[in-house]
Amino acid sequence: MISVDDREQIRRAYFLEHKSIRKIAKELKHSRHTVKKAIESAEPGEYTLQQPRQAPVLGAYQSRIDELLAESKRLPRKQRYTGHKIYERLQKEGYTGSESGVRRYIGQRRREGKKRQVYIPLEFDPGVDGQVDWGEAEVIIAGERVIVHLFLMRLCYSRKLFVRAFPGEKQEAFFEGHELAFHHFGGIPHRLSYDNLKAAVIRILEGRTRQEQGKFVAFRSHYLFESRFCTPGQGHEKGRVEDAVGFARRNFLVPPPQVDSFEQLNDQLLASCLADDRRRIDRQPVTIGEAWEQEKALLLPLPKHDFDYGISHSVVLNGYSQVEFETNRYSVPAEQAHRNLVLKAYPFRVDILFFKEVIASHPRCYGHQQDILDPLHYLPLLEQRPGAFEHAQPIRRWRKKWPPVYEQFLERLEEQGQNGHGIREFVRVLDLHRTHPADLVAQAIEQALEYGCIHADGVTLCLHQLLNPESPAPPLALDTQLPWATVAPQPPDLSCYNRLLEKV
Repeated sequence: MISVDDREQIRRAYFLEHKSIRKIAKELKHSRHTVKKAIESAEPGEYTLQQPRQAPVLGAYQSRIDELLAESKRLPRKQRYTGHKIYERLQKEGYTGSESGVRRYIGQRRREGKKRQVYIPLEFDPGVDGQVDWGEAEVIIAGERVIVHLFLMRLCYSRKLFVRAFPGEKQEAFFEGHELAFHHFGGIPHRLSYDNLKAAVIRILEGRTRQEQGKFVAFRSHYLFESRFCTPGQGHEKGRVEDAVGFARRNFLVPPPQVDSFEQLNDQLLASCLADDRRRIDRQPVTIGEAWEQEKALLLPLPKHDFDYGISHSVVLNGYSQVEFETNRYSVPAEQAHRNLVLKAYPFRVDILFFKEVIASHPRCYGHQQDILDPLHYLPLLEQRPGAFEHAQPIRRWRKKWPPVYEQFLERLEEQGQNGHGIREFVRVLDLHRTHPADLVAQAIEQALEYGCIHADGVTLCLHQLLNPESPAPPLALDTQLPWATVAPQPPDLSCYNRLLEKV
């Protein structure tokens, strides 16, 4: 490609000096094709690459990038590889080039030629605005791939983020996410922006007016923040948190984490949020954590006590001392067999109440038609009806998990007991689980077997010894004079017997 100076020289020779193309090419040592191009236009044309440029460092890894892009297409749509993640993978495999080269190559592969949607840049005051949204992600919990629902809240000024995973987007999960986010931020934004989600909105009215859920209004009143709802279909009105949903998926959940429980997953998400505080967003003078320190004092203060966000449901006790909720049945203590009860649902547990007293609490089940039974709830019935012990469903489930020493103790009890006495004694032993840790009860049973104390009182005594180990008594020193050694024996007083000889 010739320079603009050479192009000007050619054009002057042709148009002003009237030289032929052949003569110009010979004098200036250019091809006739180049001379013709210069004559046609004073401006140089766009350069067209005839052959792909050599990439001595990246070239060997281009096929690997293509493999990762193909693999990314098989991952959940919102948890696919980013350019940065691919760069990190290549680094581990020996790549020594720049990240920009990797991103440029990925961009060429992904480019679609569409116009970019653009928005007005926004600026927020510290402590005033926050945004809330839900997202989805795929994770592996206890070896099973499941879709979890991510609650996200983000402070608009500092960009501090809170993420928590739930099994669903129910109203109680919505409220718990808020409460935990407020504690994470150390305060409450003055205003929160939402989509028109059902946990907060019953009906969309004219303009920005909404008919809100009564429970949401009570929740908002407790924490004293304002709510703002986006125009339907205009999620970009809360772009800070919209961006955060994708950011959290790509940076906190790629590849999909393998955990044992929601509790472990949420611990990891919280740790990722705290680590994100060290990040400095482009064109920002300070990190997220430093901006949050400036913002924290301007947030609304936390109230003295949290809002009870459990959702109450009236339930009726059935003949098996159970109540039903969302097709699942939860046990109630036999001694609290009141017909009409209240079940209060939280994201990860359900409480069963008689008036204001919590009489039972269970982990919440998100399956269908499951029986969630606490064997301790049925022990009073088994003490009355020991013949049902062998076939009692709660006990049969428990027996699959309890230590072998329980079976040994039960066998010894049945050998010496008659008419169900051994079962009754064993039920009394199981009842110790109400007030003591399971591992401690198992140690007490094992100790009672060693001592030959095959009864409930023996286990209770061993449990007491484990809880209150007595310190050994100090040795008695016999080589010194004992304080009572000098005490002389006193002669008996026989005069009292003379009274028997007195006349009445």
